[in-house]
Amino acid sequence: MRIVKTNSPDETWALAAELADELDPGTVMALHGDLGAGKTCFIQGLAAALGIDEPITSPTYTLIGEYEGRLPLHHIDLYRLSGPTEALGLGLEEYFDANGITAIEWAERADGLLPSDLLHICIEADEQTQERTFRIFREGEA
Repeated sequence: MRIVKTNSPDETWALAAELADELDPGTVMALHGDLGAGKTCFIQGLAAALGIDEPITSPTYTLIGEYEGRLPLHHIDLYRLSGPTEALGLGLEEYFDANGITAIEWAERADGLLPSDLLHICIEADEQTQERTFRIFREGEA
């Protein structure tokens, strides 16, 4: 497990860029954290590192955003779903086999539907100091 602390959006983007260099096509990332923890900010940094110059916003209402860069990025936000039953009809597995990177916010709402080699990004925010703690690990490493 890797633990990294950031103190600003710029530092979060830098962490995401560092991680982007380590990701292989087909990587599926599960982002965990409370509202406002920094999940979308992290994905914005990841997108920038992948050469995507479109603005990345949380796709809460569309659920899935697709972007073309050095590697395609599939940004999925499951916040509005109540659980795995609702996620079944989204065709998530099509993104897992893609040649790009799939980043899923609120991934716990698709529990049991995600691949076994999932990369977890757990974010805890300290609202007093604005510090973010990132725990990064593969499924089964925690």
